[in-house]
Parts: sequence; C-alpha cells; structure tokens
Amino acid sequence: MDSCSPLCGRMFLSKLRLLVKRPSLHFLSSFHTQNLVSPPQISPNLLPVLAGKCTSLNQLKQIHAQIIVSDQNSSDGGVANRIVSSSAELEHKLMALIPLRLLLYMKMRKLGVTPGNNTLTFVLKACADCHLLNSGKQIHTQVLKFGLDLDLYVINSLIRFYGVCGDMSDARKLFEEVPVRNFIIWTMIVSGYAQNFFSNEALLLFEMLAEGVEPNGETLLSVLCACARSLSLESEEQTEVGLMLGTALVDIYAQKGDISMARSLFHKIPERNTTTWNAMICGLTDLGHAVEALELFQEMGKAEVMPNDITFTGVLSACCRAGLLEDGRDIFLSMKRVYENEPKIEHNRCMVDLLVQGGRLLEAEELISGMVSEPDIVFLGAILEACKNHGNIAIAERVVKKMLHLEPQNHGAYDVLSSMYVDAGRWEDELKLRKEMKDLTKIPGWGFVDTWMELARKHIL
Repeated sequence: MDSCSPLCGRMFLSKLRLLVKRPSLHFLSSFHTQNLVSPPQISPNLLPVLAGKCTSLNQLKQIHAQIIVSDQNSSDGGVANRIVSSSAELEHKLMALIPLRLLLYMKMRKLGVTPGNNTLTFVLKACADCHLLNSGKQIHTQVLKFGLDLDLYVINSLIRFYGVCGDMSDARKLFEEVPVRNFIIWTMIVSGYAQNFFSNEALLLFEMLAEGVEPNGETLLSVLCACARSLSLESEEQTEVGLMLGTALVDIYAQKGDISMARSLFHKIPERNTTTWNAMICGLTDLGHAVEALELFQEMGKAEVMPNDITFTGVLSACCRAGLLEDGRDIFLSMKRVYENEPKIEHNRCMVDLLVQGGRLLEAEELISGMVSEPDIVFLGAILEACKNHGNIAIAERVVKKMLHLEPQNHGAYDVLSSMYVDAGRWEDELKLRKEMKDLTKIPGWGFVDTWMELARKHIL
C-alpha cells in the first residue's frame, strides 16, 4: 500500500492532536477506518499515547488493530509493553471481570512478543487487584521462564500479589529466596502478614529488620496495624514491646504529640539502647518538657547507657528552651571530660545560645575562640546581637572584627556597631567607623534587610 502524501500526513497529525486532547468513540472509529484504507507512517511512541486516552474497550481494540495493520507489533516489544501499562487507568473504569492488562498480555504472548519486567509487574498488579490467584500463579511461571526471578521489582510484585490474595505461604517462600532484600521487599512481606491478620509474624519480621534495613513509613504503618490487634497498646496491659519496634513507636507517638503514649511505650521496653533513650529525650524536648528531658538524661546515666551526639543535642536544646544555664554548662563540659566526646558545631551552638541568654557574653566569646573549627557568621551574629542588647561595646568590637575577617563586605556588622556607638554617645568612634564604611562597596539588599530587622525588633519582637 502506498504511503500517504505530505498533505495527508499533515491532516493525519492534526486529527491525531485533536484525538489525544479530546478522545471520542465516534471520532476514534472514523479515524481508525480512514487510516485502515491508507495508513500513514506514524511513530510507535504515539500508539501508547492513544491507548492511554481510550475510554472504552472498543477504542482500545481499534488502537490494537492499528498496531497490527501498521506491522509494528512484530519485533518491537517496547510498544506492546507500553500498551499493557497504559491500560491501567482504563481497567479501573471498566471494572472488567478479567483485567484488560491480562487480556492484552495474553494477546501479546500469542504474537510472540517477549515481556519485560515492567510488563510482568503491571500484569501481576492486575491479578492482585482482582484476586486472581490462579492467573497470577501462571504469570509466576512466566517469570521463571523468562529468567526474571531475580529481578527485585518482579519479586516485589509477586510478594505483593500473594499477600493480597492471602497466600502468605508462597509469599514467605519467595521472601526467603531473595538473596538481597531491600526495604521495599521487607515492606511487602510485613504488610502482607499484617493485612492477613498474622500479627505475630508481622511483628517478628519487623524485629528482624535489625539486619541492616531501615524501615520506611509504610512498614511502620503496617506494624502499627498489627500492634493494634496483637499488643492492645490502647489498653492498660503491661505488655512488653521489642526494642526496635518500641523505639520506632516511641518516636512516632512523640512526633504526633502524644507524649503520654510515648512515655508508656518507653517504659514497656525491657532493654533500652541509646537510640531508645534519644527518641524519648528528643521527644520531650520538642514538646516543651525540658525538665523531664533533663531528668531522663540523668536516668540514662544511672542505667549506664552511653549517650551519643544526638543525646547531647537533645538535652542541651532542652536546657536552652528552659534557660537552665548551669545544668547546660555541666552537661556540655561533661562531654569531653567524662564521655571523651569532642563537642560538635551543634553542641557549641546550643551552649552559645545558653550563654547569651544568661548575659554571659565574655564566656560565650571565649567558647567560640576555643572551638576546634572556626566559628561562622551565625555564631558571631548571635553574640553581636546579645552585645547590642546588653550594651557591651568592647566585645562587640572584637566580634565585628572577626565577622569582617570572614565577610569583608558585611555592611550589617558595621551598622550594628555604629548604632551602639550612637547609643553610647561615642560620636568620634562612630565618625571613624563611618569613614571606614565609605571604603566598602555596600552589598545590594543589605540596607533593606538591616532596616527590616530593626523594625522587627522594635515593633514585633
């Protein structure tokens, strides 16, 4: 059959664009009939697009006929694979007894097209959604036939399929045969057990995550559902909770703001590690229970559990929120003296905040000067702000000098010091500073930021 003329091709593309935008059964039928007589040369990539726009089984059959007429299904498995996947949305609309993706897959195999891993995952999902256990098992044999039994995406789909269909025996067998399990595989098997009311198995597998795979939100959600059935967390029963599960639940409830449930779970964990204590201490700190967080840190010491950087950040933050300067200083000093843990930048920042809150500006300056790493603008800016509030010009001058060493064009530092000179009536120093400022090229935007910050301090803060 001769190919169409350029004019015919342009008309075809015009109709194609309209069809993609507003699919219509009548228009699609006439489009198909016209192009059966004189089919233009079209890109294989356009056919899956049209298939995705279909709104009925008849429309999709016409697109499939177009593939056959155009002889594009003989060797290009990619087109057939994309056709299978693009029918997913249509399948939900049609709610057919036999999934459309499964029908297309059967047709695809009759045509001799080799399926890829994406095609098989889509078909397995269709079998799972319609609870077609026998059909899914046949697809499983296809997976083995085409050597995709080690593909993690296909394995994940198979485990999900068996779990949805209630066949946890085959799901567990597949899980045990996986050489390398990622968090998706773990999530599918745990979710499968939880959905089929095998709560104990779900919790046991969750505890096995200690092998090195960090659970995600979906895994935790499945385990929470299992806990609701198995552990009766809402009751007053003193049921013991496993270490990893308990720690995760403490963290979840603390983040939700339910500190009483987090506290209850914390005390049900028989043996707590550093991560467990951290979850509770940081949860108390974030929810404003600073004194309790400090008391818990002291209990942690009595239990001879070694704190880490996260522990110290949490408890120092608690001291900052409650203004507990002496307690914070003791904890900060104990890091190096008792625990041989060199304070990191986040610990120094907490301590500087504590000191400037208490007006200990000289001590804050000494702390910054003794840091292993050079202090940044955030540290120095906090002290400079405190110097302005307390009228300490001597320290402010030294801090501004350090700030200009880091950022020579930092006009804001000059402005703060100049304002302090004016407030103190030191006009000669202010004039000298102004002369130094004239030698600088003012950074665009600094003036606006400084003005806005000054207004915020006077009228908002």
